[in-house]
Amino acid sequence: MRARALLVAALLLVTAACSGGKVSPGDSVVVRAQDGNQLTIGIRFDQPGLALRTVDGRFVGFDVDVAKFVAGELGVDPAHITWHETTSATRETDLTSGAVDLIVATYSITDKRKQVVSFAGPYFETGQDLLVRLTSPDITGPETLNTRRLCSVTGSTPAQQVRDRFAQAVQLVEYPRYPDCVTALLAGQIDAVTTDAVILAGYVAQNPELLKVVGKPFSTERYGVGLRKGDTQGQAAIAKAIQKMISGGAWKDSLNRNIGPSGYPIPAPPRVTEQ
Repeated sequence: MRARALLVAALLLVTAACSGGKVSPGDSVVVRAQDGNQLTIGIRFDQPGLALRTVDGRFVGFDVDVAKFVAGELGVDPAHITWHETTSATRETDLTSGAVDLIVATYSITDKRKQVVSFAGPYFETGQDLLVRLTSPDITGPETLNTRRLCSVTGSTPAQQVRDRFAQAVQLVEYPRYPDCVTALLAGQIDAVTTDAVILAGYVAQNPELLKVVGKPFSTERYGVGLRKGDTQGQAAIAKAIQKMISGGAWKDSLNRNIGPSGYPIPAPPRVTEQ
């Protein structure tokens, strides 16, 4: 009997491993939201204009507004959202471990990531760019970064893409957070910061007399709402919510309020395809 019990347990473990962490229909984020009237949503806490925790403990920004709108369409009041800080290095594990129900954190949709998690969207499109000091007019694009020091955050890929595609002699520097890169840039310890232009624009808004975005995007980034792998019911519901936010005007209103003051040009809405 003991041997049989051990065999059954082993088979269950194998079955769980082979499932790749996919959710059952009853465990969809839609069902969890309806049953519990609460969601835990992963966002960044340090991206001005997108998702920022203020000194008085509020959460503001475009990503925050998207998260609230989606939660509302799933039947969860904003007061019942638990905000969880996620980073570029922890987004996948936050989802697969169950630490969060959703992630709305400038999360670019890629084929590699779709092997681990699912996406709904996109809800925004931007491109990779460079943040530099105003006193660096000779940095005009990624191809001018050879021998210079380029910063990005741990767990992200933009800096490596610059080296692979444009400047093999660039010196890559990593910090845990983008504000660390910006501080190093202002101090002259690095020469440029790279990530998506809309993220960089938020830091320019904080230091317009010292920093600028080069304004020469060299990639296309499509932000999606991340959820657990295989949650097709959740994907469909969230895609519908995003489309409603766009068509009803709340999408553009949020961008004008949160991103507009930085001078970043507001793009046309993306075509929502669920993913």
